[in-house]
Amino acid sequence: MESNPDSNAERPLPRPFKFYFGQGQIIEEVSCQSRWHQPTIQLLEWDDGELSLRFCSYTHDGRFQRNPLVVSARDLATLAARASPEGQIKPLLELLGGSEPAKQ
Repeated sequence: MESNPDSNAERPLPRPFKFYFGQGQIIEEVSCQSRWHQPTIQLLEWDDGELSLRFCSYTHDGRFQRNPLVVSARDLATLAARASPEGQIKPLLELLGGSEPAKQ
């Protein structure tokens, strides 16, 4: 099954997240529908203002999955294309390609 960017589930933003080591808000998110799940990249803003990316996935019916994210090259390209040029996820993804560090 090919990626279908139009079937992206809309989840409210910002929304809270909490780990045993800290918490904050999910302030930006990009995902797509793939054969097995919804690969998702989230921009987390911790309570102290630090930014992090979380790579995760949701089931087709929108439930968070607690497993490693496995994403195809086609789905990764879809995620990169869906990332807003005005947002903060795209510059952080560029760091994975060896670009200059993003300003926070």
